Amino acid sequence: MQAQGKALKIAVIGAGMGGLAAASLLARDGHRVTLIERFESPRPLGSGLMVQPVGLAVLDELGQGDAARALGAPIRRMRGWSAQGLDGTATGLTGAFHEALQGRDALDVHYPPQEPAFAMLRASLFHVLWQAMQASDLQLITGETVVRALPYGGGRVLHSEHGEIGAFDLVVDASGAGSALSPLRARALHYGAIWAHVPWPEASDMSQDQLRQRYFRASRMAGLMPIGSLPGESQRRAAVFWSMSRPELEQWGEDRFDAWKASASTFWPQMQPFLAGLTSASQMTPAFYSHGTLRRPYAPGLVFIGDAAHRASPQLGQGANMALLDALALREALRGPPDEALTAYARMRRWHVRLYQLFSAFLTPAYQSDSRILPLIRDFGLAPISLVPPVPWLLTRLVAGRLIPPLASKRWP
Repeated sequence: MQAQGKALKIAVIGAGMGGLAAASLLARDGHRVTLIERFESPRPLGSGLMVQPVGLAVLDELGQGDAARALGAPIRRMRGWSAQGLDGTATGLTGAFHEALQGRDALDVHYPPQEPAFAMLRASLFHVLWQAMQASDLQLITGETVVRALPYGGGRVLHSEHGEIGAFDLVVDASGAGSALSPLRARALHYGAIWAHVPWPEASDMSQDQLRQRYFRASRMAGLMPIGSLPGESQRRAAVFWSMSRPELEQWGEDRFDAWKASASTFWPQMQPFLAGLTSASQMTPAFYSHGTLRRPYAPGLVFIGDAAHRASPQLGQGANMALLDALALREALRGPPDEALTAYARMRRWHVRLYQLFSAFLTPAYQSDSRILPLIRDFGLAPISLVPPVPWLLTRLVAGRLIPPLASKRWP
């Protein structure tokens, strides 16, 4: 569909999830788009992720929804429970707390049967978005790291480490947490995780449509998530993850791998078949998390989407979805008057982003922190309340990304 507003010369920085989606959507609306990527051969970083129903709707807009569903694994339920300590003993709580906490549900959320989320390898989501980009009429520049975007008229002139790239009416910064242009100064979170993707073991009887987590207080979280398959392969895979404090992550290496693997297998015996093929710390990807939001995600001739605009813990599984929604909101905003497009974009996304950032900040410490009080509140307070109507319905809409409209004032695709 041709854009209703003026066709612009647009630069999109970063060939990640948000950048690929934005470049494709804007090019298909008739804008002259240049996609600039710092790697010579663009590639995804990380292991598995969740594409919520709102994110799938954006992929449908790009004509890639069915391809994503074919590669991903439908997730119909997310479940987590408290368990014994890492040495096989109880959690250390005494009396009634000591007995009651073992095996207690701490998380249980169901998706609507007809509308599950899809868990995917990052490489698989990258693949379908790359296909959409290649089917769009745009220019791709690789091997250039943008370091400056200087004002020029109403637009920007981009410079890389090698010199000037060119002048553009609008620059879309989708270069993620490492952006050289974004003014966002996010707060480093005390906990992150190590991730790996492994073949789904034949010996496992675990359901392949559930994300499962096991907790020790809030200081340890082990997780197993079906993530579908890689493009061109039939082998189904799983993502395994293990939370760690930031100091632990900074010290992660080969000298700690064997002890970690033994500890994880003891902590959650059902996890052992998934760990059998892991032989080196290099197979695990350390992930550091941060939290922050730009109050105004734009400046003259420059707009920020995805992690360049907002960052949070992945506890709610919204990272990729937020970037995809930002890309769609920007496309919609540019269909209106160009002079009002950036404020319209910010207005469309403001309350959805703020709400999910608020929930992330509130819930994450109950699952990833050093607190011993918050896990008790989680297991004895929040978990029982989550089963009382209408809370289950609200939780389903929360994780699906639809607690409030994703794009304010716009009809959802």
